[in-house]
Amino acid sequence: MERHLDEMRSGGRIYTVVRRAAMGVYSEGFIHAGNIAYLALLTMFPFFIVMAAVAQLFGRTPDVQKAVYGFLGTLPKSVRELISQPINDVLAANNQGALLWLGAVVGLWTVGSFVETIRDILHRAYGTKPSKSFWHYRATSIFVTVGSVVLAMAAFSAQVVLTGAEQFIVRLLPIREGLQPIISLSRIAPLLMLVGALYGLFATLTPSRYRVLACPKWPGALFTACWWMAVTMLLPLVVAAFGGYGRTYGSLAGVIVTLLFFWLVGLGLVFGAHLNAALAETPSNPVKEAAPAD
Repeated sequence: MERHLDEMRSGGRIYTVVRRAAMGVYSEGFIHAGNIAYLALLTMFPFFIVMAAVAQLFGRTPDVQKAVYGFLGTLPKSVRELISQPINDVLAANNQGALLWLGAVVGLWTVGSFVETIRDILHRAYGTKPSKSFWHYRATSIFVTVGSVVLAMAAFSAQVVLTGAEQFIVRLLPIREGLQPIISLSRIAPLLMLVGALYGLFATLTPSRYRVLACPKWPGALFTACWWMAVTMLLPLVVAAFGGYGRTYGSLAGVIVTLLFFWLVGLGLVFGAHLNAALAETPSNPVKEAAPAD
């Protein structure tokens, strides 16, 4: 009988976990990544409309722009240049009155579909099936969307405070040399925020059986965040090395690069989901064979 993962030698355990995660991605990850790429582009603008509505409700409208800038900072330059102006145009066109709230209602439903896609990925990774009603899941998705909006505004506002503190220390304080390690640490704040957001997503949407047990959620969140940042840095270099997409797709090259970026991010998210599922199972009693549960 095979031993529990915790009883294996570290090398064998790592190989088993990575192999299972990779097999899960190979089986269905590419399809899910394509779906995520499409939905990411579709729901990006409604998400910021919801954010604008929530910010107006709490009198925090300037935080929306900070959140937009923070989000754009996690994207490659070519993707950022393509979508930054349309996002600003959408927010400017829906910044007040009934139109804003109508857009927010539509946005909640649209972004909820994106959340449900991630839930489906996690169900498939853990080998479970949904057991609650459609409306229960949809209400949860709306709650997750609103929670994500509030946390995003708070996180990016905190990033602005950190940046201001860093500038104050660098320019005015005579002891800045001794605080250099802290200053350097503050520059990884966007990565830490991304890890935190992804952890909350995994922890909320993971099937309940594995949500309440001591099954780690942070490895998938950490891998997805690091993968996201690596794709952000390397994709422009790879595209440039192959001469860009302009000769093949013409004026649509920017859209193709944007979809490719979100496809790669989606692939990392699928691997993160299967990584958490692999860590939650044992060789002798795989998660895939567990009875359906949510």
